[in-house]
Amino acid sequence: MIQRIQTIYLILALIITGALPFVFPLWKLSTGKDFYFMLDQVYVVLLGISTTMTLISIMTYKKRQNQFVLNRLNIILNLILLGLFVYRSLNLSGEVVQVSEKGIGMFLPIVAIVLLVLANKAIKKDEDLVKSVDRLR
Repeated sequence: MIQRIQTIYLILALIITGALPFVFPLWKLSTGKDFYFMLDQVYVVLLGISTTMTLISIMTYKKRQNQFVLNRLNIILNLILLGLFVYRSLNLSGEVVQVSEKGIGMFLPIVAIVLLVLANKAIKKDEDLVKSVDRLR
């Protein structure tokens, strides 16, 4: 399990969606306080689902097709999450609604998407290798 590169990518994606949102704020309010994802229930639910899907994908390392599908769904979920971040930041930008600057936490779904895509490429490569070996038999 751990010797496969896609597992490393998935563990990094798990850390990014499960732990780093607690560290990096989404944006800074004009009052100087950081806005973390825990202050909005939609973000909590979406990041929780994304983290759970990544963990399930790591545990299903013997079923590459299921892992591939779970990663695709997780990519779509992270794109939705990124879209919500961008929508909220664009609609709530400016000092009128007290959002003064964007934080690095908004870019965490992008990094997770990149890692999930890399994991899917490695899974596809493994699947192709297994199919080529089966073809030789």
